[in-house]
Amino acid sequence: MSGSIGRSWRRFTRRLGTTRAVLVIVAVVAVIAVIAVLALRGGSSSTTATTATTAPASTSAAQSVLDQASTAAPGVTATSVRVVFPVISLNSQAGKVGLASDTEYGDQDKAIHTFVNQINDAGGIHGRKIVPDIVQFDPTDQAGMRALCKDWTEGSNPAFAVLDGLGTWEGDNQLCITQEGHTPMLAQWTTVTQYTQEAAPYLWWTGTDQTVLLDTLISWGHQSGDLSTAHKVGILVGDRQSDQLALKSAVLPALKQLGIDDPVVQTIAASPDAQSATMQAQAPLIVQQFRQAGVTSVIPLVPANALFPYVGAETDQNYFPKLLLSDYESSIEIALGLIPVPYEKALDGQEGVTTFTLGGIDDDRPEAQGGYDAGLRSCYTTWKAHNAPPAPPDSPFIEEQGPVAAWCQVIRLFAKAADGAGATLNRRTFVQSMAKVTNFAGTYTPTLSYSPTKYDGPTEYRVVKIHNNDPPSSACIQPRFTTKPQGTCWVVVQNWKPLTSG
Repeated sequence: MSGSIGRSWRRFTRRLGTTRAVLVIVAVVAVIAVIAVLALRGGSSSTTATTATTAPASTSAAQSVLDQASTAAPGVTATSVRVVFPVISLNSQAGKVGLASDTEYGDQDKAIHTFVNQINDAGGIHGRKIVPDIVQFDPTDQAGMRALCKDWTEGSNPAFAVLDGLGTWEGDNQLCITQEGHTPMLAQWTTVTQYTQEAAPYLWWTGTDQTVLLDTLISWGHQSGDLSTAHKVGILVGDRQSDQLALKSAVLPALKQLGIDDPVVQTIAASPDAQSATMQAQAPLIVQQFRQAGVTSVIPLVPANALFPYVGAETDQNYFPKLLLSDYESSIEIALGLIPVPYEKALDGQEGVTTFTLGGIDDDRPEAQGGYDAGLRSCYTTWKAHNAPPAPPDSPFIEEQGPVAAWCQVIRLFAKAADGAGATLNRRTFVQSMAKVTNFAGTYTPTLSYSPTKYDGPTEYRVVKIHNNDPPSSACIQPRFTTKPQGTCWVVVQNWKPLTSG
């Protein structure tokens, strides 16, 4: 298996989150086995949304929300601040199926302690040491996750904040901590804007607000010529409430502004408990409908468990419209993991928008040479200094989009905001400080900036193309291995530009 495919699959599995991790991986495990066998032979290589609230009408109204936050300071003493770090248990079903083979996933505790200790050794947060409470959880046990939430926010020893670096604590579980528990949370998993509105001012995302992302996707699609009145546009949307909300609140209004009033919308079962047989039966009919309507461009608004059968149906019917991929449910990352076998025709050459540093290389060279950008290089320097490197050839590098990078980003972001809160650290001073964090050097994304009206950090996107590097070409050469091209990779088509609504 090529290095690029391996990294893509690890990123895909670690971001699946709840029961999707089990459902989807079981569905595609045979595909990954085929890819591995071909490589060895030398061949080509959930959530629900609640009722939306009205966004603040102005910056002053948004600032008022911050200024009215609770002044409580649970978990804060004169010398310490207790912070919870939820981590998927490797003994849970999701951990066994989706994460156990991840080379860095087992390093999460070490990563958390490494970056927390660096802050504490430098004096902590105005003299307060961060006390990390690393809590393992089973993402398939929703009742258990809610019980943990209530313990962290209302128990006898509540935490000051909850940090989720990898995006595994998602959906209404985020609202439990923030909207119900009034506890600050920094989290990687995102959905549409309504979530941060409902949770304001306690929920802050290191990932991209999906409303902003979809606005950007449609703007780029219009610029590229794939979304216009001259093309028939299709939308593949899941039946989950969150997918339907993204369709109605973001995608349809944005298309309407382009004069596209009649996209062909097809709905597929997509909930975590959706039967595979149902999706397999629906997908061919959806492809037939798109084909009969003359659809040439398709926007996927579905999680992986629904995208997989759809792409399979496209392949079976030899019908390959342009797919406008994105970070929405990681469709662009998932797609890379499904080529060259079995869906090369459907996915090779497809493009999409991402706020992640996709296309970089897992080594410490400067970004201009294909390696780490500034934020990740700083994390790598700390990691290398505090941990004995593993055996070559991977020593001592960390994955560009891996768990170590994720925890470094969220811990340092928390420390930045907590430090900015001053000596009087409470919920209000913390969220007021978060709203002032700008141009923060990230790892998964180059720069994070927040404001009273902006609760997600990414500010830029790039356009990348899925590329099957067979026969090998310089398009997928790793700087570390100048004579060893990757089998597949992301090729940067357009480098960083400001998000449309960011």
